[in-house]
Amino acid sequence: MVVENYIKDLLYRYDCVIVPNFGGFITNRIGAKLEVKTQNFYPPSKQISFNSHLKINDGLLANYIVANEYISFNDALKKINLTVNKWSKQLETETVNIEGLGVLRHNENKKIIFEPQQEINYLSESFGLANYKVTKLTKKDEKVIPIYSPQKSETRKAVPAFIKYAASAAILLTVGFAGYNGYNNYQQKQALANQEKALETKIQSATFVISNPLPTLTLNVNKEKVKLFHVIAGAFQFPENAEKKVKQLKKKGYKASILGVNKWGLTEVAFASFSDKNKAINELYKIQDTVTKDAWLLVKK
Repeated sequence: MVVENYIKDLLYRYDCVIVPNFGGFITNRIGAKLEVKTQNFYPPSKQISFNSHLKINDGLLANYIVANEYISFNDALKKINLTVNKWSKQLETETVNIEGLGVLRHNENKKIIFEPQQEINYLSESFGLANYKVTKLTKKDEKVIPIYSPQKSETRKAVPAFIKYAASAAILLTVGFAGYNGYNNYQQKQALANQEKALETKIQSATFVISNPLPTLTLNVNKEKVKLFHVIAGAFQFPENAEKKVKQLKKKGYKASILGVNKWGLTEVAFASFSDKNKAINELYKIQDTVTKDAWLLVKK
């Protein structure tokens, strides 16, 4: 599977996908809209843009390739680098067309310009919703509802008098019976309300005395945020090597720790772990500039 397809897969779930040493594809949510001129209605969607300054590897794309192709992290980075080199060379003479994503090209200042395509909606909530054209109703579309009016020639038939009297008597009996039932219901509700008031008064007047009360305990609860972002120092086949690495990093002042064993059986060691993504990325940049460029960011959810 090519790297372009992995990028498109991730855009359904994330707002930013960084291609190391090339740039980042960013999505912005747009609500449903109606174009007045064309009368086209568009469902909510994600608008894609490109930022050539986002080049630092955050590990998202590489880890996704690792999980899908069952290859090492370094092999995933090599695959990404091959794609980046191909795009960079192609941009020197022509445009790069990523199907379903957009077109990349160089402007006069040799900066990358991105023109997004609109065929695919990367907002998963709008799955199955398509664009459609709104049509106006005309007079031809209006339904005529026929109105019945009796002809002058039609004559009303007289209702026999005894039927009128029987109907009146039935109505009076019904009203009387309903009134009697209503009165009974009112009496029952009043009695129930009085009983509830008496019970509430007894409960309020009752006092409860505890001769030997329990001592009050004060608990200091430390609310610590979950640390999902980890700056990775390495993954080791033997656990003892991972422990040695943690000791070395702690001597240098890092809050190093062992994250556990990944699905390839390697023990992962982190320089540090953070609950805030921005702090984790800043620490990653610092470590890549001063310690090792092989450090990368792992996001656990």
